[in-house]
Amino acid sequence: MDLYKVLYIDPGTGYMLFAILIGLIGVARFVFKGLWVKLRFFLSGGKHNDSSDKTIPLAVFSDDRRYWHIFEPVLRELDSRGFDCVYMTMSDDDPGLKQTGMKHVKAEYIGPGNKAFAKLNFLNATMVLSTTPGLDVYQWKRSKNVGYYVHIPHSPAEMTTYRMFGIDYYDALLLSGKFQMDDIRDLEKIRNLPAKELVLTGSPFMDEKRKKFNERSDDSAKADSDSRTVLLAPSWGKSSILNRYGADFIRDLLKTGYHIIVRPHPQSFTSETELMDRLMAEFPDSEQLEWNRDTDNFDVLNRSDIMISDFSGVIFDFSFIFDKPVICAETEFDDSPYDVWWLKRLPWGLSVIPRLGAKLTNENRDDLKNLIDSCLEDDSYTKSRHEVLAEAWAYQGEGVRRMADYITGKYAELTKGTEA
Repeated sequence: MDLYKVLYIDPGTGYMLFAILIGLIGVARFVFKGLWVKLRFFLSGGKHNDSSDKTIPLAVFSDDRRYWHIFEPVLRELDSRGFDCVYMTMSDDDPGLKQTGMKHVKAEYIGPGNKAFAKLNFLNATMVLSTTPGLDVYQWKRSKNVGYYVHIPHSPAEMTTYRMFGIDYYDALLLSGKFQMDDIRDLEKIRNLPAKELVLTGSPFMDEKRKKFNERSDDSAKADSDSRTVLLAPSWGKSSILNRYGADFIRDLLKTGYHIIVRPHPQSFTSETELMDRLMAEFPDSEQLEWNRDTDNFDVLNRSDIMISDFSGVIFDFSFIFDKPVICAETEFDDSPYDVWWLKRLPWGLSVIPRLGAKLTNENRDDLKNLIDSCLEDDSYTKSRHEVLAEAWAYQGEGVRRMADYITGKYAELTKGTEA
């Protein structure tokens, strides 16, 4: 018999075995911890107070270094209020590990993959704040020693385009737009889920980007048409531009004669490695084309004149902060893996794209240069861009204060009567 067939474990069984393993580890952990506490108590003559597993007031979990900018402004505000936090990251090169000046924020590398989840699954904390979907769906389980799980989105777009059940098991969501609240309430009704705490706080990281943009010197004078920079910033998955059009689309862009920046979604380098390797080998960096993988996308957005994308959330960063036009590819969005499938309607992000810029179709792809030029020279989308911004980004400039107020207030509520 084929050894591969004998050893093969389907994904569902794999997740079940992992859950069993985590359960066994948990039992062993608490048994040995109890024995260790008793031993230390005995050796200290009954005078030792164990604090090795002290409850963390707020644990902030990040699954990738690129999300540090989401948490940093909130952590700095909490630090200024003397609120103790532990920032836990799965990236050993996370900028948060080198943060300085925050006396009340401890940063910790918790390892990759299952090593990190094993720690998180037995975490002892009053609250956990994260932008990672999928809590209690796959490897990351709710810890019995965590009082409250709070999610914040990493984009001012909707969260119904998370993979299915991505936010079902959070206790609270801190949102930037009312449309997000409406989508989530509709999902809860359809799936008969208990109502989560939904709080409209605004968007701290968008506030920081706007502040950074306003602080920059005014060098945004219209460039000569021969030196325009076009940013291709697609999402990932089979409905994305690079999957649908591949090398042909990059060739079309190069034919315009403009400077081209290709910035794939970070997940593409994990889930679509073969595609990325093939495209980067066929179109290496040159004077006309560059591949961008900066952790912070501010600079690449700032120096681009126009963006071409599909359904990526970066569209909103580009439109809202830099007030520049976008061209969005006409894609056949497959909603079957996502929460929006349950709503049987177009995701909010896709529904507003026609108000942000032109649509790229198979018919106008042959005249890509003219499409780019017309978008850059036509101001008709400016008003509608501002209207979409108002729908997606409430309490502009107030996000950090509102989010920190919520966290400290919720902590006080959760610990009322338990602290000496």
